[in-house]
Amino acid sequence: MPSIHNNFYATHVKLMANSFERLLGRSLINSSDDERLAEAVFNGEFALLSHNTASEPMFNYANAKALALFELSWEELIALPSRLSAESVNQDERAKLLTQVTTKGFIDNYQGVRISKTGKRFNIRNAVVWNLLDDDGIYQGQAACFSDWKFL
Repeated sequence: MPSIHNNFYATHVKLMANSFERLLGRSLINSSDDERLAEAVFNGEFALLSHNTASEPMFNYANAKALALFELSWEELIALPSRLSAESVNQDERAKLLTQVTTKGFIDNYQGVRISKTGKRFNIRNAVVWNLLDDDGIYQGQAACFSDWKFL
């Protein structure tokens, strides 16, 4: 779990922030150094998650707000295929979204229903979903950030 002991996953947060800025032309969050950036992101008032490049993409990061919203521990999160954040009836919609992101690089107005571990459903609005590309342009996964949600 991101903490002071592992620099709040600063390397991964920098990947997310740099990819966001390259694709969207604005900062994910204002911070001048990587360690403070990572801590600010982890404790931010927005939800941020990412998944890896596996054939069945698995979550590999969530900030504190996302962990609370999805009612997951860090251990549960990193063992969860990202597709399971949506109910099965909404997984086709989610798959279409991820295809759009893969093609365009990002989408900045996504909305959809997600589900927490205990079955609480919530609608996210105005989410940004973007590809994670390292400094060599190699695809490293995708991330999503949102601060607008409503429990259903």
